[in-house]
Parts: sequence; C-alpha cells; structure tokens
Amino acid sequence: MIRGRRALVLAAVFVCAACGLVYELALVALGSYLVGNSITQASIVLSVMVCAMGVGSLAAKPLQSRALVAFAAIEAALALLGGLSVLLLYAAFAWLDLYVPMLVVAASVLGALIGAEIPLLMTLLQKIRKQEAGSAVADLFAADYVGALVGGLAFPFLLLPVFGQIRGALVVGAVNAVAGVAVVLWIFRAEVGRTGKAVLWSVMAGVLVLLGAVYVKADAFEMTARQALYNDPVAFATRSAYQEIVLTEKVSLSGRADTRLFLNGDLQFSSVDEYRYHEALVHPALSGTRARVLILGGGDGLALREVLRYPDVREVTLVELDPEVISLARTQPRLRELNGGAFEDPRVTVVNTDAFTWARDGREPYDAVIVDFPDPDEVATAKLYSAEFYGLARRLVADGGRMVVQSGSPYFAPRSFWCIEKTIRESGLRTLPYHVDVPSFGDWGFVMASSGEPALKLSDEAPALRFLDADVLSAAKVFAKDLRRDDVEANTLVRPVIVGYEDAEWQDF
Repeated sequence: MIRGRRALVLAAVFVCAACGLVYELALVALGSYLVGNSITQASIVLSVMVCAMGVGSLAAKPLQSRALVAFAAIEAALALLGGLSVLLLYAAFAWLDLYVPMLVVAASVLGALIGAEIPLLMTLLQKIRKQEAGSAVADLFAADYVGALVGGLAFPFLLLPVFGQIRGALVVGAVNAVAGVAVVLWIFRAEVGRTGKAVLWSVMAGVLVLLGAVYVKADAFEMTARQALYNDPVAFATRSAYQEIVLTEKVSLSGRADTRLFLNGDLQFSSVDEYRYHEALVHPALSGTRARVLILGGGDGLALREVLRYPDVREVTLVELDPEVISLARTQPRLRELNGGAFEDPRVTVVNTDAFTWARDGREPYDAVIVDFPDPDEVATAKLYSAEFYGLARRLVADGGRMVVQSGSPYFAPRSFWCIEKTIRESGLRTLPYHVDVPSFGDWGFVMASSGEPALKLSDEAPALRFLDADVLSAAKVFAKDLRRDDVEANTLVRPVIVGYEDAEWQDF
C-alpha cells in the first residue's frame, strides 16, 4: 500500500514536470512567432523562469506544515495561469503593446509556482514513508526529469500540430489540474476530510470549466486578436511548423484588390507594387546566360513567375523550407493569379528543405542564383546571410554566372544592408549594390555578385517590364551620402552581428 501511494505521488511529479516544461516552451514559441529573435525570447523565458523557480522553492518552505492544502492551491493556480498564459500574452501583444513586460511577469509567476512544487512534493513523499534525503531527492528528480523529457517532446510533435498554441496550453492546464489535485483527493483522501474534499472538487471543477469554456472560444479569440494586428481583413491564416502565415486582402473603392502576405508578422509583398520588387530582383540577374536558374526562398512564386517569362530558361530549381508556403502559392486563388500558376510549369522543380543544408551537399552550378529570403532578424534566418552560406552559394554560381541577394532597406536599416554586401564580398565574390523604391517597403536594396565585375543591366531578350529599364538601373547604383556605411562587420555563423543591426535599426519602425 505504501509503495503504491509513493508510486502515485511520483507519477504526479512526472505529469507536473511535463506540464511545467510545456508552459516554458509555449512562451518561447509564442515569442518567436510574434516578435522573432528566438534566441532572445528563449533566454528571457528560461532565465527568468529558472530564477523564479528558486524563489518559489524558498517561498514554499513555510508552507510545508500545510503541504496538502498548499500543493492543491499551487497546482490549481498553475493549471489556470499556465493554461491561459499563451492567450493572455497574445492579447497583450495584439491590443496593449505590453508583450515583453507581460512575458516577464508570466515567466516569473509560472516559474515561482513550478519551483514551489518540489519541496511540497518532497514533504508529501515523506508523509507516506520517511526516507533518507539523498534517496528521496533521487526518486523525486528522476520522475521530474523524465517527465520534462516527455513534455518537451510532446510540445512540438503532438500539442502544436494537433491543438495549436492556445488550445495546446489549455489542454496541458487541464491535465495539470487533474494530476495535481488528484494527488490530494485520492492519495491523501483520509487526511483531507469531507469538507476539504468538497472544496477541492469544486476548485478542480471550476478550473476545468473555465479552461474548457476558453477552449471552445479559442478560435474566435485568435481570429479577433490576429485581425487586430493587421490593417486589412485577414483572408487566410495558419501556423506551419516554421512560422505564422497570414494573407490579407483589401479592395479599394476603385475596385483594386491589395493582397498582402505576412510571415511571422513581417510583410513579404503587396500585390499593388510587388512587381517593382520582383523585377528589380530577378531581371538583372538574368541578363546573361540563364538556361539553369536557382531560386533560394521565394516560396510565393512571384520571383519564379518573372524567371519563367524567358523562353530560353530550361530548368528552375526553387528551394523553400516551408511546404505550407508552397501549398498556399499553388492553391490560394488570388496568390495563384499573382504568380501566374508558376508552379505548374514543367521546367520547375521544388525542393522543400533548408537552403543551407541543401547548398552544403554540393550541386551542379547554375547560370543565375536568386536569393530571396526573409530579413535576418533572428539567428535562424541570419545563417542564410552568413559568410559561410555565401561561401557555399559561391559554388552554386557557374563561371560567368550571377547571384543576386535581397538585402533589406539601405534607408531604414543601412548597417544591415552594408553588412550583407560586405559578407558577400568576403566570400570571394565581387559585388554591386543597388536599390529601388517599392512603396510598400520604402527604399529597398539588393546586391548583385559574380566572380568577375558584375554588370547591372537588362538582357536584350528581356520581356516587357512595368517598372525596370536602363535608366532606372543606372540610377539604382547611386547611394546618397547618408545611406552609405563602412562601419560594419561581416556576418558569420558564430558571430551573427546582423541580428543586432536589424534589431537596433528596425525597432523604431
């Protein structure tokens, strides 16, 4: 009987540890979706929570004399706050502009509650049977660490794909409530008394009812909160394994539709002026030989559309990490209209994988390489703007071929722009930076690179373009004095300085 009761307490330790780690991971994941820079988000959450766990452990010492009541109260609070944490932080981000302060508060409170569990559980174990401190700690932490493993694996492989972030946290909160209160209601039922049982049943039922009610309304809340983040009506939204994908669409009084694609809240294009961006990105790179073309990124198919306008292009390989973006580009009617059904062209091969890994494996060189990645505002993206990556990309450029890289805004983020240019130069390629005006983005820049002296021109066989011509390209090479920067470092894998440049330069915009 004693052994069975101890096993049940250790099982509760296992479940509570799994729930606690899920709460931590949920806060980290939400931050990376909403504000990017996953390293910073993880550092804030983990460091604050670990510190708060220590404080919670100390704060629980006076509660050991009433361990049953204290443990039940802490588990009820942890289940409620942990289950609602993602929803509350999303609301703080969407309506209050208080995300980081709320994140610190949430991590602190959750950490303190998680930390208070251990000394109270130790006390409950000792109530069942006295044990040497070393053996008791070993049993407790074995269950705790194995539970954390299960929670850590369940979060990305089960909770996120099946329930999503908001509902996943609510489900875990419900499990936490049942596991925590069940320890007291079942294992220590003789010590609680009839009144105590009634109170605990009422508390657990109340927590479960509240979490269940929020679960039912979670989709409506998420739609309302998401719409608050965007100026235009949201036409499509999903969270893939890599990012949040949102498509908005607004129709003006003149009847012109403006479709916009956002990845993790960052604008990727507006249908009103995307042709300016994509003409400037693609056509100078195709001014020479172009039988084989490589596009890295560009899963919306708009750069691909421009490449396919050349009949002498024989094959195009497009490498895009997120298959959800490709699926949207293939099936969403407005986006398919914009890219001209480019993915149905038999010349196109799509590879869904990480571009860094794909480039490292070695490939036959291409006549033109078009690099169209999102801005490097976090370490995961910054590796695609590193000296190491450009060294790999250099091998993908055939002799006499050209590579072009979208490089951000030389006006809003000049250090980031010139950091990219310098990093490409350090890979051994010669560079030619240029910039054009894209109204949705502002002043936007690119870097042309090749083994020889790169030329910024259009092919004699270029199709009719709406924006780009020889005069625009000639002016695009000129940078005003206030846009030039030479006080930058090259970006590398071990020193991703571009993330710091991006954060400092874009924070006011």
